[in-house]
Amino acid sequence: MSEPEPTFQVAPVEVVREPDSLFLNRELSWLQFNARVLHEAEDAATPLLERLKFLAIFESNLDEFFMKRVGGLMQQQASNVRELSPDNRTPRQQLAEIDRAVRPMLARERRLFNEELLPALRQHGLEIVAWDDLKGHERRHLSVDFEKKLFPILTPLAVDPAHPFPFISNLSLSLAVAVRAPGEDEVRFARVKAPATLPRWLQVAGTLRFVPLEEVISHNLERLFPGMEIVESHPFRVTRNSDVQRNEEEAEDLLEAIQEELRERRFATVVRLEVAAGMPQWMRDLLCEQLEVRPEELFETQGPLGLRDLLQLGSAPLPSLKYRPWTPVTHPRLHAADLDEVDVFSVIAAGDLLVHHPYDSFATSVQRLIETAADDANVLGIKQTLYRTSADSPIMRALIRAAETRKQVAVTVEIKARFDEAANIEWAERLENVGAHVAYGVVGLKTHAKIALVVRQEKEGLRCYTHIATGNYNAETAKLYTDLGLLTCQPELGEDVAQLFNLLTGYVHRPKFKKLLVAPINMRQRFLELIAREVEHAQAGRGGHILAKMNSLEDPQIIEALYEASAAGEEMDLIVRGICRLRPGLPGRSETIRVISIVGRFLEHARIFYFANAGRPEYFFGSADWMSRNLDYRVEAITPVEEPRLREELKAILDLQLVDNVKAWDLRSDGSYVQRAPVPGEEPQSSQEILQQRALERAGR
Repeated sequence: MSEPEPTFQVAPVEVVREPDSLFLNRELSWLQFNARVLHEAEDAATPLLERLKFLAIFESNLDEFFMKRVGGLMQQQASNVRELSPDNRTPRQQLAEIDRAVRPMLARERRLFNEELLPALRQHGLEIVAWDDLKGHERRHLSVDFEKKLFPILTPLAVDPAHPFPFISNLSLSLAVAVRAPGEDEVRFARVKAPATLPRWLQVAGTLRFVPLEEVISHNLERLFPGMEIVESHPFRVTRNSDVQRNEEEAEDLLEAIQEELRERRFATVVRLEVAAGMPQWMRDLLCEQLEVRPEELFETQGPLGLRDLLQLGSAPLPSLKYRPWTPVTHPRLHAADLDEVDVFSVIAAGDLLVHHPYDSFATSVQRLIETAADDANVLGIKQTLYRTSADSPIMRALIRAAETRKQVAVTVEIKARFDEAANIEWAERLENVGAHVAYGVVGLKTHAKIALVVRQEKEGLRCYTHIATGNYNAETAKLYTDLGLLTCQPELGEDVAQLFNLLTGYVHRPKFKKLLVAPINMRQRFLELIAREVEHAQAGRGGHILAKMNSLEDPQIIEALYEASAAGEEMDLIVRGICRLRPGLPGRSETIRVISIVGRFLEHARIFYFANAGRPEYFFGSADWMSRNLDYRVEAITPVEEPRLREELKAILDLQLVDNVKAWDLRSDGSYVQRAPVPGEEPQSSQEILQQRALERAGR
C-alpha cells in the first residue's frame, strides 16, 4: 500500500513555473481548486460520509471541466487557433499540461476511495460490494429485482454489418459486452446502457450494503442475450464536448436556436473515454475507433466509474458520519412566533436588510418576499431575473400564481445558462402560458444579474421593493452556497433596477445608473476607477487597502491594474475561491497582494468589494466576479452598501475569512497553494463554523 498523502501540503497538481509570466494559467488554476475539493475528501477531520460527498463533487466538477474547458481547447486545436492564452500557451500545450495534472489527481482519488474510504465505511456497516461477494439468497433477491425493474427497460445493442455502432450519450454508463454463439469461435461486440432513471447503487435488502447497478446487469446478461455465451463485459463511460455554440445573432428565433444547440450537444465530439481496469485491448481499440478517441483521451479507472453518483450514498442513515445538521435561521428582523405576523414590506421600509445565506434563511426572507408579493392585493407588479433555479421552485410557483391573478409579472429567463437550458425553457413556457411577460435578455449577452423588483401601491404612492444578490433564486442551493442579498426600498436603487429591467426587456438608449454597477455598461470602468483612487491615496501617503472576495479572478485588465496598485504600495487582500490568474508576491509587482482560497462545508459564492478610500470606505456586492466574461459578456449588477450597520456586517465577514486558519489556503507566486493550520497555542478558526455560531447567537439560540 502506498504511503498516505500528508495532510497539510501543497495541493499536488503539477505547476509549470514561469517566472517571466505575470499570469497563471486559467485551466491549471481551476485544477488547483478541484484539488482543494479533493483535499476535503482526504481530510480525516471531515466526517466520513461528507468525505464521500466531496469525492462526488470532485468527480462532478471534473466532468464539467472536460465538457466545457477541455472540449473548448480541443475545438481550438482542431481549428488551428494560433492565439496564445495570456500566460503564453497554445491550446495544444494547455491540453498536455491538463493531462499531466489530471492523471495523478485521479490516481490519488482512487487510492483514497479504494484504500481508505471504503474500508472505513465498512467498519460502520456501509459497503459497496461486488456481485461475487454476495450470499446466495442476496443474489437471488437482486436477480428478482433485475427481472422486475431492470430487464424490461434494458436494450442490448449488437454491433455488426446490420447494426452500426450505437450512439453513446454524454456521461452515460455502459457495458461493453463480448458474446459468442454456441460452437463458434467468433466473438461479437454489443453494448448495454445502464439506465440513468434507476439508482446507481442497488441496496441489498435489510442492510447498508450496495451493489453497483452495472454489476447486477453484468451478472444477468444471459437474459439479454439468450442462447449466447457471455465471454466478458466491462463498464465504460464517455464525456462529450458541451462547448457547442450557435450564432444567436443570425438566428430568427433565439429559443429555437438554443433548442437546436441542445440537440447538437447530444451528438458532440467525445473528449474523454473512461474504461474499467481489466478491459482487453481489442475492446479498447474498438471503442476508440468508433468514438474517434485518441489514446491520450482514454482513462483507465480502478473501481467503479462515475463516482459523482456517490451523492446517493451520502444520504445513508448514519448521522454520526455527517456534519452536524444545520438549519438556516430567520433573520431577527423577520422573526416572529408566527411568520404570518411578519409584514415583510414594513420590515424593509424600516431600513435596509442584509441576509447572508445559508446562515440566514432564504425561505423566510427572499422567498417570503416574492410569495407575499404574489398574494398581496396592493402589489401591482413583480419583475425578476432567472438564471438557475430548483426543479420545484417555490419562487417560480409564486410568480405563476401572481400572473394568474392579473398582476404584471415580467421575468428575464437566461436560456443560455449552461446545463440549465432545458429547465429554463420549460419555466419560460409555463410563465408565458399564464400571461407573464418573458424575455430572454440582450442579444450577445448572458443575463447573470440577480435582481427582483416588487412594485406596491401604498398610501404615499407607488413604492419599489428591491432585492439585489450574489446568488441564484434557488431554494436548494441557498442551503449549500454562501450568498448575500440586500432587501431595500431605497428610491434610487429601485429606479436603477427598474431601468435595468427596461434594458433587458425593451430598448434603452445610453442607459445611466445612479448607484448600480452594471456590466457591461459601467462596471469595468468603475472598478478601474476605484482601484486607481486607492493608488492615489497610497501615493499621497494616505494609505490604501483593497479587500475583495469573489469566485474567480481572471480578467487581464483588472489584474494589471492590481499589479500597478501593488507597485505603488497599495495593500490588498483577495479571497478567491476558484480560478486566480494573478501571481501574488512577485518582487516589484505584487509584493503587497495576498490571496487566499476557502473551501469548506459550504460553497463560497458571495462577491464583496471593499475600498478603504482614505478613511471613507466604500462597500459593494453583487453577481459579478473579476472575469472578462462577467465584465464584458454578461449583464451583471453590483450594488453599493451605504448603511453603516450593514457595512459593519460585510467587513466582519471579510475580516473573519482573512484569519481563517482551518479551511483557508494561501496562494504562492508559483501557482501552488498551501493550507493554513493553527500554530501551537493558536485557536482554530473556521470562518464558516464561526458564522454558523454567530447566526445562532443573533437568533437567540
